[in-house]
Amino acid sequence: MLLAGLMFAFMDAGMKWIATSYSPFQVATLRSLAAMPPVLLWILLRGKAGTLLHVHWPLHLLRGVLGVGVMAGFVYGVARMPLSTAYAIVFVSPLMVTALAVPLLGEKVGPRRWAAIVVGLLGVLVVLRPGAAGVITGPGLVLVLAALCYAIAAITVRKLAQRDSPEAMVFWFLVLLTLFAGAIAVFHWQPVQRGHLWIIMMIGITGAVGQIALTHAFRLGEASQIAPLEYAGLVWVVMLDLAIWQVLPDGMTWLGAVIIVASGLYLIRREDLAAAAVRPPGASV
Repeated sequence: MLLAGLMFAFMDAGMKWIATSYSPFQVATLRSLAAMPPVLLWILLRGKAGTLLHVHWPLHLLRGVLGVGVMAGFVYGVARMPLSTAYAIVFVSPLMVTALAVPLLGEKVGPRRWAAIVVGLLGVLVVLRPGAAGVITGPGLVLVLAALCYAIAAITVRKLAQRDSPEAMVFWFLVLLTLFAGAIAVFHWQPVQRGHLWIIMMIGITGAVGQIALTHAFRLGEASQIAPLEYAGLVWVVMLDLAIWQVLPDGMTWLGAVIIVASGLYLIRREDLAAAAVRPPGASV
């Protein structure tokens, strides 16, 4: 999971690097196209090509549409604010997943977990600081919408994981993201600059390695132990912001990030305790 977070941080830094030269939809298209070759190699090496056609198409199509919202919204946001600030905002997505699991999956969420969700959302307001001098809230709100799309997409993944292979989910997400984002990007497509080719290749490789590492992390470890490590991504992007763009989050952004991360960690802990309460004695997770 730590490797996955590091790879995704480099991928996001690469997208931020080229985001001022292309539309968010073109960046999303280039990202998915660049990730396709290493993902296909991974699928072939695992001998899972035969699982790619046995899928639940409606949920895949919905996830593809949501993926466009996630990628385009994130690229739009990181082009206009530090990576670390963007990460602090989108870290609210696990809280949204828990809230949406009630109406969409019929899961029960107790008052303590609802309190954690509310506190996390307040943390987002601390980061955004609506109306504060010098704070651009427009991109921040787009990032909140991207986080919401991510949360809904995560719900579809929970459904898909019950019937489709991980390889099929990764492959069709990239294919549909390419088709849907590309269909929008074609109207404002800019020729790819030669100097950006290595960055696009890096985006594809790090995105593919990150996805593979993420898949193996949840396959080999317990979700309640692995998921908190995702927040280490904030450390990676702070270092990248400092090394590449010479910026650091301000005090209010740090405060909001601490509130959001603390709420997420508490929520993960509460969900683990809730699962343990209904787990039969001696049963594995």
